[in-house]
Amino acid sequence: MEMAKAPENKPVSARIKQRLEKAGQRYFANDNISGFIEAGEHEQLLNEVAGKMETVLESLVIDFKNDHNTQNTARRIAKMYLTEVFKGRFHDAPAVTEFPNASNLNELMIVGPLTVRSACSHHFCPIIGKLWIGLMPNQHSNLIGLSKYARLADWVLSRPQIQEEAISQIADLFMDMVKPDGLAIVMEADHFCMHWRGVKESDSLMLNSVMRGSFLKNPSLRREFLSLIPRKD
Repeated sequence: MEMAKAPENKPVSARIKQRLEKAGQRYFANDNISGFIEAGEHEQLLNEVAGKMETVLESLVIDFKNDHNTQNTARRIAKMYLTEVFKGRFHDAPAVTEFPNASNLNELMIVGPLTVRSACSHHFCPIIGKLWIGLMPNQHSNLIGLSKYARLADWVLSRPQIQEEAISQIADLFMDMVKPDGLAIVMEADHFCMHWRGVKESDSLMLNSVMRGSFLKNPSLRREFLSLIPRKD
């Protein structure tokens, strides 16, 4: 009788990738893939990334086995990526309690400035800046706690990002969750891929906005929102 073949011992990253591809799910740098990571695999993935970071250090000709400054650098980098700066890619969204709009609030509300941090998907250099969120709720809106705007924005930005796509993802998230008549987001940020490398321009900022619903259709509302943002000149 022919013996059944033992299952292939694939790296955990390959198993996760296989699940994503079987489901027809993309896995771009700024996507969340937490739904395809099974129990116990976060630690396995950390070990795998740490091992591959050791290979990177070897290729950079760094003696991490004898250099006391870099002996644990590979694991520190792996832990930083998986549990801190890219946690929004590998972990579920933070829990959010929603409240009905019992008072039928329908006036402009603004949250910000929120300090936000990310990393550019081109060079993995830091992006650090400020975010403002404007909302026009309606009677059907689901209101959320003030701190949750910061937590959810951080969840989206804790992935390799480019700023233009990041605030669109944040806008999609809040439109779906809060269901307001309108939403406006402005982000102003330093990009360290410009400060630290390349052109080495230290004073440039990137400022962009996303407008949805009534903010897009109503110029007066848009001007009111923009005029209330206390930006530094």
